[in-house]
Amino acid sequence: MPASSLSSSAPPQHWVIPYAASLSEPCVQALPHLDQLPLPHLHRLLEQLRPLSTQTGDEYALSMPHECVLAAAMAWPLDDGHQPWASWWARQDGVTLEPGKVWGLLSPGHWLMGRDHLTLLDPESLDLSATESQALMEAIRPLFEEDGWTLLWGAPTRWYAAHPSLEGLPTASLDRVVGRNPDVWLTDHPQARPLRRLQSEVQMLLYQHPINDEREASGLPSVNSFWLSGVGRPPQIQAIPEHIHVCPHLRTAMLTDDMHGWLEAWAQLDRDILGPLCERLNRGEPFQLTLCGERQAVTLATVPAESWVRSCWQGIQRLWRPKTRPLSSHLRVL
Repeated sequence: MPASSLSSSAPPQHWVIPYAASLSEPCVQALPHLDQLPLPHLHRLLEQLRPLSTQTGDEYALSMPHECVLAAAMAWPLDDGHQPWASWWARQDGVTLEPGKVWGLLSPGHWLMGRDHLTLLDPESLDLSATESQALMEAIRPLFEEDGWTLLWGAPTRWYAAHPSLEGLPTASLDRVVGRNPDVWLTDHPQARPLRRLQSEVQMLLYQHPINDEREASGLPSVNSFWLSGVGRPPQIQAIPEHIHVCPHLRTAMLTDDMHGWLEAWAQLDRDILGPLCERLNRGEPFQLTLCGERQAVTLATVPAESWVRSCWQGIQRLWRPKTRPLSSHLRVL
């Protein structure tokens, strides 16, 4: 087959940017400052790419919009809260999950007790070592295994659990819950009752665990609970297609409400990722760009090279698009 035929049949390169915006009060306050940043490449791409598709939802969905985009690319089911991300993470960790079981991702974490409610801290912010993590998992293992669960260790912030009760259980994405009250996201599904009991037992067991005593003495948060997410049987496809590139630049700052860091991450993203995309645009290379927030994921694409299509699109832009539209107006709909 000629090389031109191969290239024309290959999917276009596709960049996915999660956490491009949020409905949180800090982000709402920060969006106008985004308009003041010199982000020339983002401006140009928003002006010259055409809308291709929109992944719609709302801020109360269990699955994040960017997760839905990636799940669709792997031909996973798109039912809310039923995407088997535990299997994907296990593959990254080199852990083999028994295909006949239903697996979930257990994220050890700190549930911070405030005046009025709990807040789940980002597990990645705990600075949890592998030794600490393995010891804590071994401490809670009897609680799980006496009820027929299987536990596997994958990484300091990733444990894997299997049990028949997980079949069909919807769970909220970890990133939905980080920085928020986990009680709000605990499902009232009947099959979640044993899980809630385990969470209570784990909290009591870890309350005075020696590792937590040492961490608190060192000024580090204790590990006092866990979050279950990504439940499902291992799917046939467990790898994001090679033509899709996920940009993690904005995640940490967004989930920790570090809006100064989020604005800085946008500047880095504009320079390191969007700059080369503009060079692709100059060369006439097709590609796609997806911006994801809490509610929606909007996919933009290059205009086909055919002169009449490009001419029509430029005419539509002149008629309907303001010459200078603030970045915040593009992103606040996400």
